[in-house]
Amino acid sequence: MIEPETVLKVARLARLELSGDESARLAVELGRILSHVDRLEELDVADVPPLMPATGGSDVYRDDATGPTLSVQDALGNAPDTSDDCFRVPKVIDDA
Repeated sequence: MIEPETVLKVARLARLELSGDESARLAVELGRILSHVDRLEELDVADVPPLMPATGGSDVYRDDATGPTLSVQDALGNAPDTSDDCFRVPKVIDDA
């Protein structure tokens, strides 16, 4: 079960505002999703062949080609915080 506090922490990192009712409801919904994923992991798929793409297996991607790029100043222009020509973001992974 995911705790509503965990949902609020993830929402804060994603810069989403959730009410207490919303975080409680999302905790239940996310718990159900993760429970379903756990059930899927129990399936034995060792003998199941990989699926082919709907395109019949042909490569539908284009060749990579370079094009115009943004300057560092333009790329960082709307960033709330920068350092040494890089985006600065809040720490997400806890060392504990």
